[in-house]
Amino acid sequence: MLDQYVYKNNKKMRMGYTTGSCAAAASKAAAWMLLHGQILPEVELMTPKGIGLHLEVLEPKFSDSSASCAIRKDAGDDPDVTDGLLIYATVSRTAQPGVTLDGGEGVGRVTRTGLEQAVGDAAINKVPRQMIREGVEDVCRAAGYTGGLSVIISIPGGAELAQKTFNPRLGIVGGISVLGTSGIVEPMSEEALIQTIRVDIKMQLAGGRSYLVLVPGNYGLDFLEDYEPEVLKRSVKYSNFLGEAIDAAVEFGAKGILLVGHIGKLVKLAAGIMNTHSRNADARMDILTAHAAVLGADQETAARLMDCITTDEALDILKEKGLLDPVMKRLMERMEFYVDHRSGKSLERGILTFSLEQGVLGESTDVRRLIACVKAEIEQTESEGTEKLAE
Repeated sequence: MLDQYVYKNNKKMRMGYTTGSCAAAASKAAAWMLLHGQILPEVELMTPKGIGLHLEVLEPKFSDSSASCAIRKDAGDDPDVTDGLLIYATVSRTAQPGVTLDGGEGVGRVTRTGLEQAVGDAAINKVPRQMIREGVEDVCRAAGYTGGLSVIISIPGGAELAQKTFNPRLGIVGGISVLGTSGIVEPMSEEALIQTIRVDIKMQLAGGRSYLVLVPGNYGLDFLEDYEPEVLKRSVKYSNFLGEAIDAAVEFGAKGILLVGHIGKLVKLAAGIMNTHSRNADARMDILTAHAAVLGADQETAARLMDCITTDEALDILKEKGLLDPVMKRLMERMEFYVDHRSGKSLERGILTFSLEQGVLGESTDVRRLIACVKAEIEQTESEGTEKLAE
């Protein structure tokens, strides 16, 4: 059990750890047992978030050629369908040097293009893969082992559990995905999260400030880090609750908002969807296809778009057909319309959307002006702070 907590809406909520952390910890423990020929009761793992885990090693087994064990998933106070699952790793010696990784029972396998892993690969995402490899390689270095190791991750019951997830629709068959970008699960009470967003917005607007930068999550923050790093100082991460963030901006007296987000989130705004979580609405391809059809896309193109898994895949098709720019122009107009509708036209607004592959896709007419306004306020605030320090 992870003894780390966050406070949301005055509630103390326990954090947990991801399936990716479980897989990495189990792999590290199994590798250690194989190379040392001993049972390991507990394994340590440092997560990408910088929080160290000390996890109980369950069902340990080893022989001269292989070792296996399990780590139990603990989602903390987050409602997670994978909570309590046993995530197993089997590590075996191989003739070829290096670490190879694959999925076994209960781990999904990718059958369609457009996902993070290639067709045919186990649905073990990028960060968990890196964590697994680094953990096993650390054990090998410490033991002076220069041979090869094979790592197989398995999740008994994963195939049945996958039916409660989006995996079948995404073309991931046979099990669940091994996920996690930080290694840590933070509780996601919607009410508490909305209150946190409101408090953040209220604080940002304190002291006579007028402009906000709204981003859905880390993709937007990373994009701004390269695009306009200065405005990160005024950013508010609203998760999926765009409507509530706009409401709070109006309530607390904002003059304008700069909305920056990945097309996978913001495309939903073009249909007036203000809670962008996939469990509430996943109309990305429907929206892109409808606007492409209005602009003359034929039936075959529309069918290809509707069959896409990711927005990046759909954008490639639009670009191929010469429709990317006109579709994005229409989408930006609709995004502006729905922000105006939600705010009662009481906010100046600039909207910028991008993809990791294509870069900037759409930029409303007021984006540059609002960036300048945000920067000017930041400079003024910092200047006032410097003057106070001098006094």
